[in-house]
Amino acid sequence: MVALARQSEVDLSAGLVAVVKQGTGIRDQGSENPAKYAPDPLVVSPARTANTLDKGRLPLVVILLGPTASGKTALSLALAERFGGEIVSCDSVAVYRGMDLGTAKPTREERARVPHHLIDMAEPDEPFTAGAYSRAARAALKEIPARGRMPIVTGGTGLYLRALTEGLFPGPPRQQAMRDRLMQSLQDKSANWLHRMLTRLDPKSAARIHAHDTPKLIRAIEVCVAARRPMSAILGSQALAHDPLTGFRFLRIGLNPPRQALYARINARCAAMFAAGLVEETRGLLTRYGAVKSLDSLGYRQARGVLEGTLSEEAAIAAAQQGHRNYAKRQMTWFRKEPEVRWIAGFGDDAETASAAVERVEQAAAHK
Repeated sequence: MVALARQSEVDLSAGLVAVVKQGTGIRDQGSENPAKYAPDPLVVSPARTANTLDKGRLPLVVILLGPTASGKTALSLALAERFGGEIVSCDSVAVYRGMDLGTAKPTREERARVPHHLIDMAEPDEPFTAGAYSRAARAALKEIPARGRMPIVTGGTGLYLRALTEGLFPGPPRQQAMRDRLMQSLQDKSANWLHRMLTRLDPKSAARIHAHDTPKLIRAIEVCVAARRPMSAILGSQALAHDPLTGFRFLRIGLNPPRQALYARINARCAAMFAAGLVEETRGLLTRYGAVKSLDSLGYRQARGVLEGTLSEEAAIAAAQQGHRNYAKRQMTWFRKEPEVRWIAGFGDDAETASAAVERVEQAAAHK
């Protein structure tokens, strides 16, 4: 049982503090060999002109935002081929090897068309944090313009994008033992137990974190305990962007397709994932890695229900569809807070949307 006394300041002399212990185990994996994608040296692409020929200008980075199933992958491929780009994935689940169907990763054929980075970086049982993503993605962004290519960041994980562009607040590192103890205790508690605990420790943080957002609740509790003060006090006393990414120009393009059309695509995509073998993929992952945290992500969670006998496949598909629709709402709420987004009201695989995006990139590339 995890218990913390109610008081204005967090008491670290008992309870969770005893289990504070850091551990990661992330393996540093390189991206695909970019040499095979190198442009013809006799052809000067717009990206090469924008990124390298004018030595007095900063390299342009295109960032594609949008909810799940909005067509970001299709648009990123189109822009990469048009402007000589390389794609940097911004997806917190696509970093895991073997988790393919449930993440809607670019196919091997699509990845053969242009180089991709930050996909298949870790095993599903290896922790991979926003900080680890930021470090690896920043390294990729530095290397891509040096090859005369244009970085195109695309994906739907808002926290990872913020970690890349703005940096993360310098809070305490991950406390895995504490997290494990909280998760173990949560199994015997009510669904709102973590939220009530955070309310006692840090009412301000509890007010802004949803009662069912377990990862954020655990991180907030972790910070409060390890830092010996409320997380809201830490955030209020120092800039969030303690390490903003510099040396680049950013063009943020957002996809905002009609909601009902988006939901229809989400429903179709979820059904297609199961039809393509998501349950079997999940079975293989469980056999190899066990019930690791990464397999609690959308799609895989519902597939596990089928394997455990708690859900029929039909019910699992419906639950996955609802979960992804809810996730799309949260993504749009997050992305609307991003600065200077050039929104396009369409899907990324629509010709009009692609044409509008190309025009925006050309304007940004020509801007001095």
